[in-house]
Amino acid sequence: MKTKAAILREIAPERPYATSRPIRIEEVDLDGPQPGEVLVKVMGAGLCHSDLSVVDGSRPRPLPVALGHEGAGEVVEIGAGVRDITVGDPVVFQFSASCGRCTNCQSGRPQICLTHGAARAKGELMGGGKRIRDSSGQPVNHQSGVSCFAEYVVVDRGSVVRISRDVPLQTAALFGCAVMTGAGAALNTAAVRPGQSVAVIGLGGVGFSGLMGAKMGGAFPLIAVDINPEKLGLARQFGADHTVDPSEPDAIERIKDLTDGGVEIALEFAGAVRALETGYKILRLGGSLVTAGLAPAGHDFPIPAADLVTREISVRGSYMGGCVPVRDIPRFLEAYQRGEMPVDRLIAGTVGFEDLNAGFDKLAGGSVIRQILTPHG
Repeated sequence: MKTKAAILREIAPERPYATSRPIRIEEVDLDGPQPGEVLVKVMGAGLCHSDLSVVDGSRPRPLPVALGHEGAGEVVEIGAGVRDITVGDPVVFQFSASCGRCTNCQSGRPQICLTHGAARAKGELMGGGKRIRDSSGQPVNHQSGVSCFAEYVVVDRGSVVRISRDVPLQTAALFGCAVMTGAGAALNTAAVRPGQSVAVIGLGGVGFSGLMGAKMGGAFPLIAVDINPEKLGLARQFGADHTVDPSEPDAIERIKDLTDGGVEIALEFAGAVRALETGYKILRLGGSLVTAGLAPAGHDFPIPAADLVTREISVRGSYMGGCVPVRDIPRFLEAYQRGEMPVDRLIAGTVGFEDLNAGFDKLAGGSVIRQILTPHG
C-alpha cells in the first residue's frame, strides 16, 4: 500500500530545521504484514529527544530511515500466526520488541532483547528485512522497529501493547517511550521507596515522567533539577518539594543542605555528561545514580574508582525504564486514569507533517516538552 512517512536521508545541518528541512515527507510503499507482524494506522506520535538525536547525528542510525518510535494507533491488519490481537484494537507502540527466547529475554530483561537489538542495528524488523520502499524501489530503514511518523506502519507483534479504549490515543502515545522510560527508571530500576530522597535531573518528557514515578514511589524530599525556570515551575505543580537550577554556583551545596548531606537516588534524564556529573556529586554515602538519558555517542563519564567501594556508590543505566511493556504500560495507564500521572499536561499541541521540522526546532530549543504528530490531520 501507499502511505506517507517522514524520512531522514542525511544528518541534519544546523538549525533551524524549518529552513533546512532535513525531514522529508515522502509517499512510500509499505509491504503488508508478514507472519508475526501487524499493520497499524497511526493516530498519534510523540516528538522525542531520541528522534532528535537521530536527526542531528548524536545517536547515528543507518540512513535513510523512516523516523518515529513513540506512538499509538489502531490495528488494521494482522499477519499469519498473530492470535492475541484483532483488527480494530487500540495499541501503543513500544520501541524494544522482544523475541522471548534469547538469554536476556529468558532472564527477565526483554527490554534489552538481543534479537531485537541486532535487527534494530540493521534497520530491520525481527522477522528479517525491511517493509518500507521509497519511490525508486529502494528499501528504507526502520527506526527501532517502529517508524511511526507515518500514516501506517508494519511492526512486529511484540512492538505493540493492546490498551483500553478509554484513553485518547494521542495521549496514550507518550506511554510507549516517555512514560515507560521515566517512570520505569524511578519505579523499576531505582525502586524508589517511601521516604527516600530523590533528585530528578532534566525535565523533558522522560524527566517529568520520572518525577511522577518517583512521586508515586513515595520519594521525599523530591527535588527537580533543570535550568529552565518554566519547567521548574511546572515541576512544583507535579509534586516536587524543591526545585534547583544547576547552573547556580551553590546548586550542589543547596541540594545537599536540603537532603542532610545528599540524595539517596539521583535520576538523570538530560542526556548530558554534565548532568551525570551533577547527579554523582549530589549523592550521599551509599547513594545511587540511575541514568536513562542518552548522552551523545563517544562521550565519557569519568568517576573516582575508589568511590564505588569507599562510598558504596552505585551507577546504573536504565534502558526503557527496565520495563516489561505488557505489564507496565497498562499499569501506568491506570495511574493516568486515577490522576496520578497527568501526562496530557506535558503536550504542548499537535503538528501535521508539514510542521514536523519546525516542531523539532521547538523541542531542541526547550520551549516545549511534547508535541504530537497527527498523521491523518
